[in-house]
Amino acid sequence: MTISIENVWALLQQHQQETFYTAKGLPFTYTIRGGELFVDRRQKSITISTVEKALEKIGRLQADGIAITGPKKIGCYGASYLYPVLLALGIFSLPTPEEAGQLHF
Repeated sequence: MTISIENVWALLQQHQQETFYTAKGLPFTYTIRGGELFVDRRQKSITISTVEKALEKIGRLQADGIAITGPKKIGCYGASYLYPVLLALGIFSLPTPEEAGQLHF
């Protein structure tokens, strides 16, 4: 399944200032200005092109049957923040125990 960056960016805009949690349980929020996503725990922004690359990587992993079990699987700048946000917004999901038996980790 391919999800467009335009749709995801619009979804991200709708959820600004909500609290999300990193894989280590650290709370964070974000705001969007133009083509940049600013996380309150970081000084640098995550650009829309970085989010697009993350979506492409997620799509490839899913197509190959590889579970996206953590930020390292996405492997881009800001993955520790993108992973929990994209997971919470339903861009991808964790495998069920039944699915896990069929996937590669």
